[in-house]
Amino acid sequence: MLTLKLIRENTDEVIKHLAVKHFDGSVIISKIIELDDRRKAIQLQLDNNLAEQNRIAKEIGKLFNEGTTEANSAKAKSGELKELSKSLSQELNEVEEEQRKLLMQVPNLPHESVPQGVSASDNVVVRTGGNIPNLAKEALPHWDLASKYNIIDFELGVKITGSGFPVYRGKGAKLQRALINFFLDYNTQAGYEEIEPPHMVNEDSAYGTGQLPDKDSQMYHVTADGFYMIPTAEVPVTNIYRDVILHASMLPIKLTAYTPCFRREAGSYGKEVRGLNRLHQFDKVEIVQIQHPDRSYESLEEMVSHVEGLLQKLELPYRIVKLCGGDMSFTSALTYDFEVFSAAQHKWLEVSSVSNFESYQANRMMLRFKEEGDKKAQLAHTLNGSSLALPRIVAALLENNQTPYGIKIPKVLLPYCGFDIIDL
Repeated sequence: MLTLKLIRENTDEVIKHLAVKHFDGSVIISKIIELDDRRKAIQLQLDNNLAEQNRIAKEIGKLFNEGTTEANSAKAKSGELKELSKSLSQELNEVEEEQRKLLMQVPNLPHESVPQGVSASDNVVVRTGGNIPNLAKEALPHWDLASKYNIIDFELGVKITGSGFPVYRGKGAKLQRALINFFLDYNTQAGYEEIEPPHMVNEDSAYGTGQLPDKDSQMYHVTADGFYMIPTAEVPVTNIYRDVILHASMLPIKLTAYTPCFRREAGSYGKEVRGLNRLHQFDKVEIVQIQHPDRSYESLEEMVSHVEGLLQKLELPYRIVKLCGGDMSFTSALTYDFEVFSAAQHKWLEVSSVSNFESYQANRMMLRFKEEGDKKAQLAHTLNGSSLALPRIVAALLENNQTPYGIKIPKVLLPYCGFDIIDL
């Protein structure tokens, strides 16, 4: 979340930048400042009251020893002050909680380079790569290929769980495992430490990375225990460093993890979500960096190049787009999306988002670091990206590599798959 210091010292600029995300911050920012003024006034009154309590407490014993008539009066006054301090403390807690809830509702400020725009149609293509295959007229979309070669069973998934929970089998299951292992190896070779985190998180973790309260309706909630099924490995992995003060020499911290991901995707339906295009459970490999604020945008470009290298090795046609203000996530300061071309569906499919959150998540999590010799800690910057999400990668691989004889496997996956073609 945004810091109070930033909001108070740059109020007009904060409201102006929030407008790039089509968020009208004028009312809520004013309310936050109003509550902050009230908080400071209560804190001052409480501090003065406690100081008076301490002063009287030191005098009471002396007055009783002297046997003066003022002793009982001082004791009564001390009792009144204690009750007032209790009331002020409760009021302060209520004001701070109201202020915290409002701060949680304010999105991150977009970076100055974020394009103006309302929707995905306003995103800016940064660069493209690979070659779009020229398929035969009878080429099949991936859901028909999955059925033809018996590698993904969507109907069985509906029987076992429901729509959006496919069953991978045979070479389809092996392809999933091959991609996961390839992605993890590629990431660890680039210096990322592999993590195997829990697949459920508590409420504090979901608040820490910004899924709550913004994405509450999109998460599966295990109500009996108050846990949430993770929508991405970003949540548990980044929260490893919640409430931690790092030494600057430890930065950057680079982590990678494979997890299943769970998203309710409420309201999603129709041909745009057919097959693997949108699922409630899917596999994804994530990369996360915790970085010094002075170097976080260098790390962002490094992560973009890293993900681009994966798509090049998979020999998939891709494009990288910079998201406009209206298409950005609640927590991001700058995001690049990666899309691959699905030749049988004739459209671009998003397969990765790589984002810099600057200090937004770190402030929620109290993730800080100290420079050598400094007494005061400062907020770190957090970044993450999909490296990669599997469903649409698999969709594009199946469609783009189909031949009359079967579906060819990219060369880079052969050591992981153990086969070079999916056929009948």
